[in-house]
Amino acid sequence: MNAKQRFEIFKRLSIAIPNPSTELKHSSTFELLIAVILSAQSTDKGVNLATEKLFAIANTPEAILALGLIGLEQYIKTIGLYHAKAKNILATCQMLIAQHQSQVPNTRTALEALPGVGRKTANVMLNTAFGQPTIAVDTHLFRLGNRIKLATGKTVLEVEQKYIKTIPPEFMQDAHHLLILHGRYTCTARKPKCEQCCIVDLCEYPDKELGIKNLYLQEKR
Repeated sequence: MNAKQRFEIFKRLSIAIPNPSTELKHSSTFELLIAVILSAQSTDKGVNLATEKLFAIANTPEAILALGLIGLEQYIKTIGLYHAKAKNILATCQMLIAQHQSQVPNTRTALEALPGVGRKTANVMLNTAFGQPTIAVDTHLFRLGNRIKLATGKTVLEVEQKYIKTIPPEFMQDAHHLLILHGRYTCTARKPKCEQCCIVDLCEYPDKELGIKNLYLQEKR
């Protein structure tokens, strides 16, 4: 895939998705951090259902820490791996209070030092909360990169590095959410909706012919 194709892909996605943003509900940087930690191997919808009740009661490091392990688990027990996530969240709250004046740090090193925060979560925070042009490669971005040949690689880090190297600079800030939303609702895992895709003629997905045919037939009607 050449630079001209990549530019056109992101141009079209930015038109189709004019306000790309996270679907995790939050009203502060701290709430976003907790939501992202909870979202690992879970859906945003499921996380939002849990955090709606949690954040109404506790939405600061001190308040969540005061809940204790059992108390916190009562709010997030519908989320996968909730026990491990609860332990990490409490440890993160302790560290935020002790080392960061209860504020979420804005550097990769400090973020990745927090329990439950890996490279992907750090990238989400740096991009969404702090406006840095990073790319968090989740299942959607990994699939898209390899499927449409936008950023190929065998590992998450390799795909992330390809994205960073090849995404046009003017789209770098929004690329993370543009790709997530496109992968979540159009270029889906099991059956991509090629007939509804705004970049179907640009992507290099080898099995898109049927989708292009369906699109052509719809335009003929």
